[in-house]
Amino acid sequence: MAVQRLTPEGMMQPVPYAHVAVATGTRQVHVAGQVARTPDGQPVAAGDLAGQVAHVLLATARGLAAGGATYDDVVRLTFYVAGWEPEQMGAFMAGVEAVAEEVGLPTPMPPASLIGVTILFEPDVLVELEATAVLD
Repeated sequence: MAVQRLTPEGMMQPVPYAHVAVATGTRQVHVAGQVARTPDGQPVAAGDLAGQVAHVLLATARGLAAGGATYDDVVRLTFYVAGWEPEQMGAFMAGVEAVAEEVGLPTPMPPASLIGVTILFEPDVLVELEATAVLD
């Protein structure tokens, strides 16, 4: 396997993601700009953080697959969440849990960052996701 994930002793635990990913391989797959939109650009799950998180994870899985990768190959996830408040963590994780098995999201998840932003490119977009994968 090209990716090994770990959380070394002395790092914050428990968290739903690994803190470190070590990857070997020569081919990278980058997926970016995944938001809650249908293929024709219509909004999905308006105002529903959990629904939008689930949608972006599904969309990212499709992008990874197009590059020959899966979530097992992912070394980093970056979530951008508009208007983030810590109280939203439950809804955020509900969205992750809703599709984790379907998309093959490993437990713990790949190293991940959740970055709160004021607004994304459209007012109804609550979440945007980026993923980086490494393949042999």
